[in-house]
Amino acid sequence: MQIAGRTFLVSGGSSGLGAACVAEFARAGANVVICDVSERGADLQRELGDAVCFVKTDVTDGAQVERAVATAAERFGGLHAAINCAGVATAERVIGREGPLPLERFSKVIAVNLIGTFNVIRLAAAKMLERPAEPGEDRGVIVCTASVAAYDGQIGQAAYSASKGGVVGMTLPIAREFAQHQIRVVSIAPGIFDTPMLAGLPEQARESLGKQVPFPSRLGKPAEYAALARHIVENQMLNGEVIRLDGAIRMAPR
Repeated sequence: MQIAGRTFLVSGGSSGLGAACVAEFARAGANVVICDVSERGADLQRELGDAVCFVKTDVTDGAQVERAVATAAERFGGLHAAINCAGVATAERVIGREGPLPLERFSKVIAVNLIGTFNVIRLAAAKMLERPAEPGEDRGVIVCTASVAAYDGQIGQAAYSASKGGVVGMTLPIAREFAQHQIRVVSIAPGIFDTPMLAGLPEQARESLGKQVPFPSRLGKPAEYAALARHIVENQMLNGEVIRLDGAIRMAPR
């Protein structure tokens, strides 16, 4: 799929990996709808201009995602791609110092990272299907964010790993279902990236994390994630796959 003139919806687009994707696609000539609970999306909209629109959106809320999808179609004439970057991360043991992990905290991670991703997929794809299919051309592209934690989950990542494992698990069956509609589905499994999730750590701790990566021995850059997302959109043969973007890291137990 070519990018210029197409319309993209980016969940979690106010910061980190999502914001990098918003910038990447907007600068390549796309229209972009930012979906995020954070008002920082409005600042990004002002920075990047009229081709970017911010819609405050909780991805776990069907009506709010539906409104964002409708905004994309009404303002820019349709929807061609969805990039799922909305997510939360926690570090809590199943049995901690205060006893068993409260079920609602486990459920919240699943709700945002897995159910929220599915919510965007189902509503974005429905909107993509309103566009007529052209022989041999993409009708739509959906990119999801998994994590290396889906494969190498560490102690304290039960909820996070489960949520990202769910994203990995649904990539192929949804890609197979959507193939008849000419919509591709691909997931990216990032390793340790320099995002707001790590911003609160001391610089020494951030450097230590980066050194765990075999090569390059540093934290990943959000722009590198966005570059891969762009390649997925442009390379039609990528479909039904989960791509690790991790510098060859394999996470230790803790």
